[in-house]
Amino acid sequence: ALSAQTEAPFYEEWWFLLVMALSSLILILLVVFALVLHGQSKKYKNCSAGKTISNVEESVTLDNGGFTALELNSRHLNI
Repeated sequence: ALSAQTEAPFYEEWWFLLVMALSSLILILLVVFALVLHGQSKKYKNCSAGKTISNVEESVTLDNGGFTALELNSRHLNI
């Protein structure tokens, strides 16, 4: 007489399920980190372009402000 019980397939063993769960967790974390790094690189690229424009505007504002202040300081007003 042969036994009706057979050994469970490897995909039902606890160690295989644990390996699959850990590998899927690592894969999900890698995807999340890749998306976060990609988003930060876009953010910094946009900030660097905006910073260049703001520096140009600030230099024009400072140049105009310095000229106006020099002109007002050189006048002598009699009150």
